[in-house]
Amino acid sequence: MKRVLVVEDEEAIREFEVINLQRSGYDVVDTDNGESALELFDRYNRDFDLAVLDIMLPGIDGMKVCKELRKRSDTIGIILLTAKTQEMDKISGLMLGADDYITKPFSPSELVARVDALYRRVALNIMRSNNKFNEEIKFGEFVLNLKNRALKKRGRVIELTQVEFQIMEYFFSNPSTVLSRTQILEHVWGSGKQGEEKIVDVNIRRLRMKIEDNPSVPQHIITVWGMGYKWEN
Repeated sequence: MKRVLVVEDEEAIREFEVINLQRSGYDVVDTDNGESALELFDRYNRDFDLAVLDIMLPGIDGMKVCKELRKRSDTIGIILLTAKTQEMDKISGLMLGADDYITKPFSPSELVARVDALYRRVALNIMRSNNKFNEEIKFGEFVLNLKNRALKKRGRVIELTQVEFQIMEYFFSNPSTVLSRTQILEHVWGSGKQGEEKIVDVNIRRLRMKIEDNPSVPQHIITVWGMGYKWEN
């Protein structure tokens, strides 16, 4: 699971964050103060992908929590929640190790989009670190070679077009993350193809024919109805 630590002292806002992140597939651990946040971080053996921190917290404020989390983990993604009047806090937070910030008030779509974007960066960096920067991304029986632009399954080379390779690279960079057809279209073909999402569906079908043991019952490229596709190992 993609685990997020949410730290917010206003109950209504915290519930709003938790509900929307859970709906988007995140495992959310939440609390209303900084002291508890650091305790939870250690209790879960620091196994968090992201933290969403309000700056104005009772006791240890969000800035100090941010600083402590960054001391304890180089890989966790940190998003600060700030008010419009806290411009200097945004800069200070970034200097302390935060990766991004969201200005209150914010919509559910903005929250999820920012968290998704940061999670993808965190997951890619961890993946590359685990693979020792050797230009290969490994997922179970699959190996994607970024230099040779080749895909292997159980040691067998699977011939891919350039477009198919770009789609696979996008999936491998965003494991277990739902990617909309529009996102895939814009990532691979650019914004000039807006409104032509069907081209994504065609390439997904072709990829399934190449990589799935049973293309009619895919185990890796999964359709998430009404949303898009995701890669599962």
